[in-house]
Amino acid sequence: MSEQAGLALAGRRAVWANRSFRRFWYGESVSQIGDRVSELAIPLIAILALDASASEVGALTAAVWLPNLFSIVVGSWVEHWPSKRRLMVAADLVRAVVLLTIPVAYVAGALNLAQLFVVAIVAGAGQVVFDTAYPPFFVAMVPKRDFLDANSLLSMSRSASFIAGPALGGGLVQLLTAPVAVLVDAVSFLWSAWMIRGLRVAERPVEGLGSEPWHRRVGMGLRFVVTHPYLRAGLGCVSTVNFFTFMANALLILFASRELGLSAGVIGLAFGVGSVGGLLGAWAAPRLSVRFGVGPMIVVGSIVFPAPIALVAVAAGPAWLAAATLGAAEFISGFGVMLLDINLNAVQASVTPDAVRSRIAGAFRTINYGTRPLGALIGGLLGSYLGLRPTLLLSTLGAVLGFLWLLPSPIPRIRSLDELDDGLPGRGGQSR
Repeated sequence: MSEQAGLALAGRRAVWANRSFRRFWYGESVSQIGDRVSELAIPLIAILALDASASEVGALTAAVWLPNLFSIVVGSWVEHWPSKRRLMVAADLVRAVVLLTIPVAYVAGALNLAQLFVVAIVAGAGQVVFDTAYPPFFVAMVPKRDFLDANSLLSMSRSASFIAGPALGGGLVQLLTAPVAVLVDAVSFLWSAWMIRGLRVAERPVEGLGSEPWHRRVGMGLRFVVTHPYLRAGLGCVSTVNFFTFMANALLILFASRELGLSAGVIGLAFGVGSVGGLLGAWAAPRLSVRFGVGPMIVVGSIVFPAPIALVAVAAGPAWLAAATLGAAEFISGFGVMLLDINLNAVQASVTPDAVRSRIAGAFRTINYGTRPLGALIGGLLGSYLGLRPTLLLSTLGAVLGFLWLLPSPIPRIRSLDELDDGLPGRGGQSR
């Protein structure tokens, strides 16, 4: 066994021996499967039960991500909470309750599009609170040497959820109807809340915040992100990719259902089979990074992730061929997104100071995820006026160009996380 392979194996054993991380991973894995069911079921409720148009489906997708525009403020607020664990539990419980209103309204005969928008916004707000509390909790739970391996395991779970979730969701939609299928996601949030509640993690104390006004915390977080050489380049890249891929994502289920004539079960199966690529990518990402370097894998992932949207745009023919094309595109894209996400998340965790992780996460998320509802809205509008196929091709071209943000930055030259140190630009967070 080579020295590099031996180090990789030791790292995987170390993170698996971490009981707190393992319990968190169990909870997150189930929650991810539930999320995949809702991501399929809720648009199908709008399309099949409420006869939503392309622009309405795009707006519904945008509503889920709309709360991310306020992440910069939420992150500064979350930063002052001594227990990030309790905030994460509360966020899970709120999302469970709001999702339960969908099957209840359906049984009562009162389900409508307005309720779906409210559910999407409230669930999205819960996600923002959870995700801004997560970064400081993660570094308290996992030592730096295990960042890549821990992110790999979490990403493998996410990828596995894209295999099981859509197939399960498609089957549940056909068997029980889409509104009832949403119950699975609500239960998964309750499970996640229970698992996180039982964690015993020594969270790092919040120091040096005092009575600093919230607007200064917000401003500092934003300045840090846009002036830091690693965070700025990473943000420019993923924001560009997210904007254009969400132009496509807003139309993907509509395109598969109406243009390709695929049933809910076949759509779910195609997504599920294709998502094996994500599982393979999550397994391979740490190994490829050891061999070729963290930075080069980020660049490769930023191209391989969005490029296969073009395959979906040209899908045609009989149902089996269209479904196979959709699955192949998902396979390649899933592999690419894991190369991008696992490595870039590890770099971001390495270069961000402990004291300001939530505000930095909020600032980064406001811009990065804030592009998603905008992309979804524009995708819905362009889908209505240009057509679905031209919009998918346009989104591919724009998303692939996101890698240009990385080229002039230090990111492509990163070989390993050992080269990085947390701190302010010019003092830390730079290659040594």
